[in-house]
Amino acid sequence: MALPKAELHLHIEGTLEPELAFALAERNGVSLPYAGTEDLRTAYLFSDLQSFLDLYYALMAVLRTADDFTELADAYLTRAAAQGVRHAEIFFDPQAHTARGVPIGTVIEGLAHALDRGEERHGVSTQLIMCFLRDEPAESAMETLDAAKPYLHHIAGVGLDSAEAGHPPAGFREVYAAAESLGLRKVAHAGEEGPPAYIWEALDILGVERIDHGLRALEDPELVARLVRDAVPLTVCPLSNVRLRAVDTLEDHPLRAMMDAGLLVTVNSDDPAYFGGYVGDTFHAVREALALSQEQLRELARNSFRASFLDHDELRRERYLAEVDSYDFDAAG
Repeated sequence: MALPKAELHLHIEGTLEPELAFALAERNGVSLPYAGTEDLRTAYLFSDLQSFLDLYYALMAVLRTADDFTELADAYLTRAAAQGVRHAEIFFDPQAHTARGVPIGTVIEGLAHALDRGEERHGVSTQLIMCFLRDEPAESAMETLDAAKPYLHHIAGVGLDSAEAGHPPAGFREVYAAAESLGLRKVAHAGEEGPPAYIWEALDILGVERIDHGLRALEDPELVARLVRDAVPLTVCPLSNVRLRAVDTLEDHPLRAMMDAGLLVTVNSDDPAYFGGYVGDTFHAVREALALSQEQLRELARNSFRASFLDHDELRRERYLAEVDSYDFDAAG
């Protein structure tokens, strides 16, 4: 039995394993420029965020129908449940699909078909977060938000992702204000490649409740004090940070320093098919690399539920927290 946890930084498109990619490619008549799954896996050696994104968007070509998105989400939930995930708040990138001619309703309804059955089939409660591509114009994000209005009963919040450098959060002020008026929760990627100033902007201009990544917050003591004071969660993705060269090695990762500073940090897998592990694998990896104690792992798991958007269901949150508190590491091996 794995340590119970929530996953709050997970791109569903980033769970597309090579085997499923080839199966969907065959089903949909899409030609992939790789000899097979192992050849594709060798392409997962990235020099930076942009080189990852190039492959990430190229492989999305196999996702065409609602059934494809259902199968993708169901495969993730199967793996996540096996690694202790009790609750997942899942990102998706509609612009990357509508740009290929896939209707936004196809994407959302396909994902929702799997997520709505997630608790019954996998024991995982879920929420869906619609992300805007920050390297596309803010007008495109606003159009995406408008197009999603018929499907808002499936969507809990909005986020901001893709290439960060040179694309500050402030450009999406109006989009986030519109999302807030629709009752959507707000998060944003900031401080992965971008400077601490991007984290300030995400907080003060977009009004986000949670920062995705936030590694570079440590460069600004005033920002750290703000994040600690307001208990702003940071959804940290250690394996992703190493694979994308934000951190040289896992042993160099600032996760422990972030915890010691009093930051409300959580551990997540980001794009696990590309970065070498799902969230349970990530917990194991940081435990070994950073010599984290059982109580520090328990703290990270508790943080994941505290940082979640389960405000509407405090009884569920308390039940999950009780599972963490009663978890027996020794019995689990």
